[in-house]
Amino acid sequence: MSSDAEAGKLESEAPKLAGLRLGPVDAFSRLTGLDTRLLAMLAALVVIWIVLDFLAGGIFLTPRNLFNLAVQGSAVGIMATGMVLVIVARHIDLSVGSVLGFVGMFIAFLQVQVLPLGADWNWPLTIAAGLALGALVGLWQGLWVAYGGVPAFVVTLGGLLIFRGAAFEITDGRTVAPLDPVYQLLGGGADGSIGATASWAVGLVAVAAVAFFSIKARGKRARYGFPVKPLWAEVAMICAWSALIIGFVMVMNAYTKPRSDIPRGIPVPVLILLAVVIVMTFVTRFTTFGRYVFAMGGNPEAAALSGINVKRTTVMIFVVMGILSAVAAVVTTARLNAGTNSMGTLAELNVIAAAVIGGTSLAGGIGTIPGAILGAVIMQSLDNGMVLLGVSSSLRSIVIGLVLIAAVWFDVVYNRNRR
Repeated sequence: MSSDAEAGKLESEAPKLAGLRLGPVDAFSRLTGLDTRLLAMLAALVVIWIVLDFLAGGIFLTPRNLFNLAVQGSAVGIMATGMVLVIVARHIDLSVGSVLGFVGMFIAFLQVQVLPLGADWNWPLTIAAGLALGALVGLWQGLWVAYGGVPAFVVTLGGLLIFRGAAFEITDGRTVAPLDPVYQLLGGGADGSIGATASWAVGLVAVAAVAFFSIKARGKRARYGFPVKPLWAEVAMICAWSALIIGFVMVMNAYTKPRSDIPRGIPVPVLILLAVVIVMTFVTRFTTFGRYVFAMGGNPEAAALSGINVKRTTVMIFVVMGILSAVAAVVTTARLNAGTNSMGTLAELNVIAAAVIGGTSLAGGIGTIPGAILGAVIMQSLDNGMVLLGVSSSLRSIVIGLVLIAAVWFDVVYNRNRR
């Protein structure tokens, strides 16, 4: 084709190209690298916090309540990171709340009634046993799904009933308490935080990590010829993340211990959540297993034809979900200083809603770990705010159910518009 013909073709296509100009939100998304859906959720979170603070008379956005909000949402956030993998692979896990209760009761039973309470090796051994039990539960469910051919919905619905009943049977429904004093620190209780100095150290390390990895990623993209953000946009995003981290540390330090001026600092459950987020982000973005999960979710048939062992990967997904449910059980039992058979009841709804609200598509193939954490914060904020407003548990269940339906509807509409 001659150059004149090419020029003529470009001129004829110009009106069409002009119609494809990005709107302000899409343009901002391109510059910052943030998904438009994530931006919408961030805006929704800000609105929710402002409205709840106004309705609660200004007590929602106090350091004390935000500290409690962070501790209470840690367990849901931990499990939501695993639910991302499950849903991305086009499965579902309805048993996570029951697995949390089952593993939590097992850990409490070991600590109080089997092993000598107070021994230095008591709580580490029970944590290891709980993680192993969670992995076995995930393996059992994954084998049914992958090799038994039973839909994940049915397997995990059965698991919801089985493990809830098993949690009751461990102690015949009796509450098991108290737990090891060192173990209780993992729940973020009176002494379950790291103090002001250590919190600032963690915050500064996080800021340095954000700057380092942003610059490293930019250099790598430029080296291989991929498009990069404008320098000002890169700097602005680093500053925004840094401000968010520093602000979080300041809020955690603003909440002091009772009858003293000693800052509590970042609670231990939040540090556990951050560790899980880092590990799961690495797994999803930089490992073969993570790439296999997204390939399976995008097109299972093509993934199988390309040589991916779909069955083995499916089993591994449920094993990871089981382990993360066990980690959430550790945090929950440590916070309650007890094992109760009602732990984790209906937690699966919050976990699934957190993943979907955070951008994980029920159609499979799309989802992010940071998005799931944002969804968990939104869900916990709604629940926490309704408690402050004196809303009954029955009405809170209604609201959470409506939010779950709205999240799925939004997912359907969003995917339809993308197509």
